Amino acid sequence: MKKVVVLTGAGISAESGISTFRDSDGLWEQYRVEDVATHDAYLRNPKLVLDFYNERRRQLFQVQPNEAHRQLVRLEERYDVHIVTQNIDNLHEQAGSSQVLHLHGLLTQARSDRDDNLIVDIGDRDIHLGDKAPDGAQLRPHIVWFGEAVPNIEPATELCEKADIFIVVGTSLNVYPAAGLIHYVPRSSPCYLVDPKAVSVSRPVTTFAEKATTGVKKVVDELMNQ
Repeated sequence: MKKVVVLTGAGISAESGISTFRDSDGLWEQYRVEDVATHDAYLRNPKLVLDFYNERRRQLFQVQPNEAHRQLVRLEERYDVHIVTQNIDNLHEQAGSSQVLHLHGLLTQARSDRDDNLIVDIGDRDIHLGDKAPDGAQLRPHIVWFGEAVPNIEPATELCEKADIFIVVGTSLNVYPAAGLIHYVPRSSPCYLVDPKAVSVSRPVTTFAEKATTGVKKVVDELMNQ
């Protein structure tokens, strides 16, 4: 069974109603990165940061996976599909994808502020000051903030090195280290790109310049007919 690796970004979740960060009306228009998405911000004003991610988590539980998420599940009928996502929502899992690797963390999890490896599932619950991890430390969002290491980049790289087919959906390929994953895909492996905006890519790709819900279906239809 051929291995398909799919790199997804904000564009696939936006069609479900998840607020994006980088669009003209995105979250960075409302919040400064330095105030809500760095460890220094958390140390400076932990309540603001916790509230920001509590709001993101509440929003997640008000939306549903869309057709693009469901089409990637359909692809598992014929292929060994691995989702590598930059998104911190769990819409891929909700849709039914069986192998999902989160590069930037997950809203439905929290971790110890003392031990990065002590991760707990919190579902839709808010995190408040005073909420403790099992080791007694303050719980913080299980999110990779700007300036922090991306622990899952190594397993993601290993997946890309073994990809028979590579699909990019809804990401500008501007945010590193995730943007560099395409360079690890074998040159002989076909690559597909789904995004309504122009994306600069340094290798041959089959491009579907349209939104995720329609573009992913076209890619999946093509692969299912091979």
